[in-house]
Amino acid sequence: MKVYQSNEIKNISLLGSSRAGKTTLAEAMLYEGGLIKRRGNVEAHNTVCDYFPVEHEYGYSVFATLFHVEWNNRKLNFIDCPGADDFVGGAVTALNVTDTALLLLNAQYGVEVGTQNSFRNTERYNKPVIFVINQLDHEKADYEQIIEQLKESYGSKVVPVQYPLSSGPGFNTLIDVLVMKQYQWGPDGGEPVISEIPASEREKAEAMHATLVEAAAENDEELMEKFFDQSTLSEDEIRTGIREGLIQRGIFPVFCVSAAKDMGVRRLMEFLSNVVPFVSEMPKYENTNGEPVAADESGPTSVFFFKTSVEPHIGEVNYFRVMSGTLREGDDLQNTDRGSKERIAQLFCVAGSNRIKVEKMVAGDIGATVKLKDVKTGNTLNGKGVEHQFKFIKYPNSKYRRAIKPVNEADVEKMMSILNRMREEDPTWILEQSKELKQTIVHGQGEFHLRTLKWRIENNEKLPIQFIEPKIPYRETITKSARADYRHKKQSGGAGQFGEVHLIVEPYHEGMPTPEVYKFGGQEFKVSIRDVQEIPLEWGGKLVFVNSIVGGAIDARFLPAIQKGIMSRMEQGPLTGSYARDVRVIVYDGKMHPVDSNEISFMLAGRNAFSEAFKNAGPKILEPIYDVEVLVPGDRLGDIMSDLQGRRALIMGMSSEKGYEKLLAKVPLKEMSTYSTTLSSLTGGRASFSLKFANYELVPADVQDKLLKAYEAQQVE
Repeated sequence: MKVYQSNEIKNISLLGSSRAGKTTLAEAMLYEGGLIKRRGNVEAHNTVCDYFPVEHEYGYSVFATLFHVEWNNRKLNFIDCPGADDFVGGAVTALNVTDTALLLLNAQYGVEVGTQNSFRNTERYNKPVIFVINQLDHEKADYEQIIEQLKESYGSKVVPVQYPLSSGPGFNTLIDVLVMKQYQWGPDGGEPVISEIPASEREKAEAMHATLVEAAAENDEELMEKFFDQSTLSEDEIRTGIREGLIQRGIFPVFCVSAAKDMGVRRLMEFLSNVVPFVSEMPKYENTNGEPVAADESGPTSVFFFKTSVEPHIGEVNYFRVMSGTLREGDDLQNTDRGSKERIAQLFCVAGSNRIKVEKMVAGDIGATVKLKDVKTGNTLNGKGVEHQFKFIKYPNSKYRRAIKPVNEADVEKMMSILNRMREEDPTWILEQSKELKQTIVHGQGEFHLRTLKWRIENNEKLPIQFIEPKIPYRETITKSARADYRHKKQSGGAGQFGEVHLIVEPYHEGMPTPEVYKFGGQEFKVSIRDVQEIPLEWGGKLVFVNSIVGGAIDARFLPAIQKGIMSRMEQGPLTGSYARDVRVIVYDGKMHPVDSNEISFMLAGRNAFSEAFKNAGPKILEPIYDVEVLVPGDRLGDIMSDLQGRRALIMGMSSEKGYEKLLAKVPLKEMSTYSTTLSSLTGGRASFSLKFANYELVPADVQDKLLKAYEAQQVE
């Protein structure tokens, strides 16, 4: 295979909602490019891009899949991304390592929530966008309505390059207003018959051509001047203007295809090879020091690994983008992230599970290698004397969580090993060993995301597991001051145990003064501060420990033990066993014994005195509150609001965004357990949401009563 240079390579993401036909389009492109002799289809489980067993089981893409096509002496690298929001990690990865996005729309549905989410990701990463309307042969296809939706959502930058003579089952003809030709296909698609535009369509085509020319001219000053002088541009000049417009996100061209019938695909690929910007024309990537790194094949070698896949009979396959220089078989490189050395034994150009061996790849190209010793997703390998490091991929927060455990308790270690390996394949799976909840929690993007994880562990690894409702990380605190004392005394022959601690607890907030006098039950307690320690807690909030011992009632050497006893009770709060936070403890008196007092005695006395005072200090349970953003079709807004209010949500605001309603709310984590499933059910999969931790707030009294009773019952058991 030819070695392509940076000015011959184009990297493109295939994005869009589920059912938009991305994998089917990929098949048609591979067929047109000659990499496959026969097109597969999703239903028959024989496509190049959906080749994992779990994808065959569920009938949708789970992984972002790399493939390439050689066309017109250019190399087009594509990444076919899953459409379901649950697998957004694949799309985020792809957009970070490619330069242009093909955003497919299903002609039955037009602009969907998945379209909006994909487009927002292209905005975030500042990537050029080409819209492709697919399935124009479907009986519910409506081209004009989709163009209207696109313009309503994304404005006048949306400019059609083609339109169908008719959409629906009779679709077989396109008018292309860039080259001003008619394209017509037979029943089997493939190579079209190209002819002049019929007289009946001439006026419409010329008007759309003029709009396209003007849109192209707007992105280049020289072209704009020429356009004003001549009122038109040549075909090559239009292409130049569109290319500039794509780079600046100043134009979003629209193409038409029926990928299943291979109609319009060849013309789309011509446009991609002729007009889409090359790697060398796109903005430079920056390393972690903020230094731009040029995609220069003669520069120092630097390679970024963006994806790991574990495949039968092969093991780990590592996918990379060459950021700079030229990568050759046999190169010895340094792993900047892990400090280890790696030899690149083999290099491959990839088309799904098919790999073509090559000897070298240059800056901007995307490929794969195998049998690396110590390379993880997100690592950078460099040549001698180079210290680039790249960390530009940022994944969205997780939305769904479940506690996970093996059916057989003896398999815990095996399960953890599998989970850690699988997280290399999909970094949006987050694994948490919660000391607080005493559970292993797996976080993902939705129920389907975790269901896929379970299927793979049980079917590929033959390890039965179960998901259970995760506990909620509540916090405990107090709302008023209280005092208590406790004497620990134990005699069992020889030296005994003795320690007595008197203390006051009160709620703490930043900067609050310490009173000199406290009153409890008509009695005054004076405080004389000797020492104050502010202890930030790893679970949030603080413990402020005040030494107010006078007259040597307790030896200073026992104070750390008292603090340790208090801390052990804060790690397992008196109400529900949850972490306690934001408490000030003033130790003001106590007693000790010259022989029997020791650290364990004062630790237990401090722990029990704190527990008793805490329970008398108006104790309250705090729950985690999350900021939730829901993007929902207008016709489902009422249902979604009702559902959120049933989840104790506080609606913070609403706005319209490109044909959809955006709802902002604060919702307790406890109420979000099944939200992704409910949202999908209420909207037919047309809505999406994101959530982010906001703060802790007091639970309502009725919820607190339920939690206390549940904890008491658990303790009895």
